[in-house]
Amino acid sequence: MEQIFVEKMNKSLSAQKAEIISNLIAGNEDFKEIVEGMDPKDVADIASDDIDRKMIEALGSQDVKRLKLIDSALTRIQQGKYGFCIKCGKRIPHDRLEAIPYALMCIDCKTAEERRNR
Repeated sequence: MEQIFVEKMNKSLSAQKAEIISNLIAGNEDFKEIVEGMDPKDVADIASDDIDRKMIEALGSQDVKRLKLIDSALTRIQQGKYGFCIKCGKRIPHDRLEAIPYALMCIDCKTAEERRNR
């Protein structure tokens, strides 16, 4: 049963990775079109374009961060370490992994980390 769950999560993670990569490629093409389509404009229009570019970059950086977490999870699957908390070593519940397949920590450790970071 555990192996079936891990295989299911491997497929889910691989699909998410492919989706993120295609979104990043599309995002970069959109970004290139915005930059290439810019004409000399007044200061307000240039500031607006700058905000649009920064939003696209921010979305891209979030996707890049998630992509790294997915790659890490896929590596842990290959190493047989997937589904175990990196802090305490306990098994991460399947419900949590189905919600966040690239989760690194169990709920207790993640909650404790978030409290420390406040």
